[in-house]
Amino acid sequence: MKFSKTVMTGLVMLIGVNAFAQKKADKFEKLQIEMFPKAKEGYKQVYIQLPIAKNENDLKVEFFVGAEKMLDCNKQFLMGNVKSQDLQGWGYNYYDVESNGEVGSTLMACPDKKMTKKFVYIQPEIVRYNSKLPLVFYVPKDLEVRYRILRPDSSMKKAVQK
Repeated sequence: MKFSKTVMTGLVMLIGVNAFAQKKADKFEKLQIEMFPKAKEGYKQVYIQLPIAKNENDLKVEFFVGAEKMLDCNKQFLMGNVKSQDLQGWGYNYYDVESNGEVGSTLMACPDKKMTKKFVYIQPEIVRYNSKLPLVFYVPKDLEVRYRILRPDSSMKKAVQK
């Protein structure tokens, strides 16, 4: 009797976990990137698929194209640029990244000469949130794309008049 009760409890939990996992999977639109061009030599295609969200018009996505490097105490940035390209005939866009991996830096003297691993990136960009379309990037093979979702403050604030 105890054994069957334990088995039954286990089955109920398994069904619940499976339902939760299925519900989690349903939060994304069906991914379609076949229409985007293949990556050229020395580049890779990467994409961001955003989950379906309430009030997507209130959200933004900030993306960073860069690489982890050993850096000193100076402020560094990755030299390069990101160009938005139109996917002809589809009305979608994608991003072409041009960078040779060189890092620009301030020129402060670092007394301890300590090097730390940091993610250094090209000037980040902010784009609108749209879970229906992936953000597609063509980046040099040694770079990566990271992102964060920007959400509005819950309350509106008033500017101060002078």
